[in-house]
Amino acid sequence: MRLFFTLILLSAFNLSAQEAPPPLTEYEGRVIAQTMHWKGAEWLMRRVREQEEGPSQMREQLQVKPGMVVCDMGCGSGYHTLPLAEMVGEKGKVYAVDAQPEMIEMLKVNIERKGLKNVVPITSLFHDPKLPPNTCDMILMVDVYHEFSHPVQMLAGMRAALKPGGQLVLVEYRAEDESVPIKPEHKMSKKQITKEMNANGFKLVREFDGLPWQHLMFFGKDEKGSGVPVK
Repeated sequence: MRLFFTLILLSAFNLSAQEAPPPLTEYEGRVIAQTMHWKGAEWLMRRVREQEEGPSQMREQLQVKPGMVVCDMGCGSGYHTLPLAEMVGEKGKVYAVDAQPEMIEMLKVNIERKGLKNVVPITSLFHDPKLPPNTCDMILMVDVYHEFSHPVQMLAGMRAALKPGGQLVLVEYRAEDESVPIKPEHKMSKKQITKEMNANGFKLVREFDGLPWQHLMFFGKDEKGSGVPVK
């Protein structure tokens, strides 16, 4: 099993220097949603988001400590990046990753406005997160994983970027809850999330069910290839 994941990682790194593989439209029985265009960045920063999604409560549950290295994957213009940078402090670091250069430019403006020195913006590829290996204590993905056109390659790259004991954190709108006012292709069930994470070398280690609209699930590396059953 370890050899299998090693081969996946090597393949992912080689792809970064080659032509990208064809994007998927479906993965593990799930329709992949289209990536939100950078022109929709204003929606990410909407004032009612705190009331609708409880992002402050979500960030509290991350248990981020000063000095940690955290990645905000699919960072957009920095809605979570900016508070995460304050949480990790001057001795910590936040990698802010997005595949759309326009998002990264908006992020840089917000970083400069806040005077933050511990944020590293990264323009990724759709099949390569461009993260340095073995650097991250935590990689956070808020409503972004379901849009990955190359989920296997992205998960391999993020797995390689995690330190031993590091965690991959998914925040996804609940597919099990019809009252959540989001299009079905932008929702995921716990069962589907865990299925896809298990298939790519991750196991469920913790979860929080108290957010208004979203699942909050924490995954660690699984060297044995077996995940934690979903509730």
